[in-house]
Amino acid sequence: MSWEIVVGIETHVQLLTRSKIFSGASTAFGAAPNTQASAVDIALPGVLPVLNRGAVEYAIRFGLAIGAVLNRRSVFARKNYFYPDLPKGYQISQYEIPIVQGGALKVVLPDGEKIVRITRAHLEEDAGKSLHEDFHGMSGIDLNRAGMPLLEIVSEPDLRGAKEAVAYARALHGLVTWIGICDGNMQEGSFRCDANVSVRRMGVTVLGTRCEIKNLNSFRFMERAIEHEAQRQIALLEEGGTVAQETRLYDPERDETRAMRTKEDAQDYRYFPDPDLLPLALAEDDIERMRASMPELPDARRARLAARYALPVQDAALLTASRATADYFETLVEASGTEPKLCANWVIGDLAAALNRDDCPIQDSPIPAGSLAALLRRIADGTLSGKMAKEVFEAIWRGEGEADSVIEARGLKQISDTGALEKLVDEVLAANPKQVEDFRAGKEKAFNSLVGQVMKASSGKANPAQVNEILRRRLA
Repeated sequence: MSWEIVVGIETHVQLLTRSKIFSGASTAFGAAPNTQASAVDIALPGVLPVLNRGAVEYAIRFGLAIGAVLNRRSVFARKNYFYPDLPKGYQISQYEIPIVQGGALKVVLPDGEKIVRITRAHLEEDAGKSLHEDFHGMSGIDLNRAGMPLLEIVSEPDLRGAKEAVAYARALHGLVTWIGICDGNMQEGSFRCDANVSVRRMGVTVLGTRCEIKNLNSFRFMERAIEHEAQRQIALLEEGGTVAQETRLYDPERDETRAMRTKEDAQDYRYFPDPDLLPLALAEDDIERMRASMPELPDARRARLAARYALPVQDAALLTASRATADYFETLVEASGTEPKLCANWVIGDLAAALNRDDCPIQDSPIPAGSLAALLRRIADGTLSGKMAKEVFEAIWRGEGEADSVIEARGLKQISDTGALEKLVDEVLAANPKQVEDFRAGKEKAFNSLVGQVMKASSGKANPAQVNEILRRRLA
C-alpha cells in the first residue's frame, strides 16, 4: 500500500476513412492477406504518398472534442526502424509538430470525476501485421494493414492504477465512436492501447522507470496487464533490484507480462521531415465547418440528461457511455411517457445485461426502444409487476411478439382489483394464524411470509404494493 501506480496510455485509433491515409487502397477489414497493399503502401520506387483529406478532418474533430490546440501547420516525419512488417523501413508519422496538441478528457470514476490531460494526437500510418499462429516455425506477413489511417492519442501520466486507466480508455473509446471517427472494434484492431506503467513510493514526485505494455485489445486484459506489471515492478524494487525501461507483452493465458525488447527513446528513431510530403496547413474555414458539424458531446449530454430527467450522475454516465445508448434512452422516455428513472433503470439494467450476454450492440437490439416503451407502460399502469415484466422482456427478446401479445398469451396480467386481492388476503390470514400471531408479537419477518403466501396463491400475479397495503390494514 506504500506504492503508487502511475499509468499513461497511448491509443491507436483507426480512422473511419474508406481508403488509406496516403493511398487509394481499401481499408475494408477481412480481405485475403496482401490483397489491399498498394505500391504506395509499401513504397515501391517511383511512387509518392498523397494525404487523405478525410483523415485530417477526423483529426480536427477529435481536437475540437477535447478542447485542444489545432496546429495550423503540422509536419509529417519519417520514423525509422526495422521490422519485417514495415516494408518501407520507416513509418510516416508526426513528431515535433502534431496536428492536435494538448486538451483533456473528463473521466467519470466511482468516487467522482477526473480530468486526464492529453499530450498530443498525431496522424500516422499503420504498419503491417506479423502472423505467427498459422505457420510452423515461421512467421507470415500480411501488409493489408500497412498504410491504414491512425490517430495516435497520447495521455499524460495522470492515471493512478489499473481501474483509472480502464475508465480513461473506455471514455476515450466512447468519445471517438461518439463523434464518428472510429468504429471502436477492438477485436479487429480499430482501437488499440499501449499502457506505460511505472511505480513510485507514495509522496514521491519523480516518476519511476516505465515499461510499455503493447497492443492491449480489450479492457479486461488492460486491467489485468497493468495490475500484473505494477506488482512485478514493486516486487523487483522491494528486493533491491531496478526496473529496466522496456517494451513488454501481456500473455492472457499465463496472466503475466514478459519482455519483448528494450524500450527505445525518440532519438533512436532518427525522425526527420518526410521529403515527399508538404507541411499540413489547416484552413480556418475547414475548422469552422468541422466545428459546426460536431454533435452534442458526451460531457454536455451527460449533464443535460442528469438535469432534465433528474437522474443520478452515475446513471447519466452509463447512459452516455455511447451515443447509441443515449439516443435509445431519450427515444424510450419520449415513446413510453413513463418516469425517466424507470427508463434509465431498464436501459442500464436488464437491457444492458441482455446485450452483454448476447454480445449485441444496442443499435442492433432485438428490442427497439418502441417495443421496450410498450412494456414499461404496462409496468406503469399496473398491468405487470416487476417480476412479470422481466419474463415478458425475455419473451420479447426471443421474438415471441410485443408486450401486449406476450402478456395475453401467457396470462400474465397483474391482479390489481381491490376486491379480488382482499379476498386472497383474507384467505391467507385465515389459513396462517401462527404468522398473524407472530407479526402482532413484533416479528416483522412474519409479515414477509404472509406477503409471500398471497403472491403464491395468486400465482405471482397480485400487485405487490396493493398486497402490502391491504395486509397492513387487515393486521392493524
